Amino acid sequence: MTIDGPAGAGKSTVARQLAVRLGYLYLDTGALYRAVAWKVRSVGMSPEDEKSIAAMLPSMQVSMDQRSDGVHVAVDGRDVTNDLRTPEISAMASQVSAFPAVREWLLPVQRRVGEAGGVVAEGRDLGTRVFPSAEAKFFLDADVNTRAGRRQQDLTGAERSAPLERTKQEIEARDQRDRSRAIAPLVPAVDAEVIDSSALTVEQVVDRMMGKIAAKL
Repeated sequence: MTIDGPAGAGKSTVARQLAVRLGYLYLDTGALYRAVAWKVRSVGMSPEDEKSIAAMLPSMQVSMDQRSDGVHVAVDGRDVTNDLRTPEISAMASQVSAFPAVREWLLPVQRRVGEAGGVVAEGRDLGTRVFPSAEAKFFLDADVNTRAGRRQQDLTGAERSAPLERTKQEIEARDQRDRSRAIAPLVPAVDAEVIDSSALTVEQVVDRMMGKIAAKL
């Protein structure tokens, strides 16, 4: 199962709950791009330096591990899970994800996780590129004000004090980058069920997805 959509649409929460209901593995592909961004920042590289980032990738190791408390991501053997959700890393991830070399390098990593089946994967190009033969595909969206409010709630500590308008602007900038990139832009797959979650609870979204899955299987 694939769930694509823009930042703040609720993909992660919905995907986790859908995976629990189905008894499937949850795959957060966005965490892999954040892992690359974390590595870029840790070595002091500019997220705009496409050539250097491409040269770094062959020596980088990234892995995902499903544990009782969720999915953990490691970079070169170090667990960086708790470092991946900051606004800085999210913005950098959006930048590096536009580079063809990064998307190509992560493509087999994602497919290896999903090749055994029984996976609910969420990201931005899963139904269109990574898992084009998925049994069921969804594109989860919401209006930008709703998404900004949700993202604000996800922030912690001092980050939460950021003005809502700035969070909205950051989301709009990321939307523009994701939707306009030359490689695998953010668009619904032609066979995806598009769901606007603006006025829906998580449970309502999951219920709707379960209904569509039941009709397909």
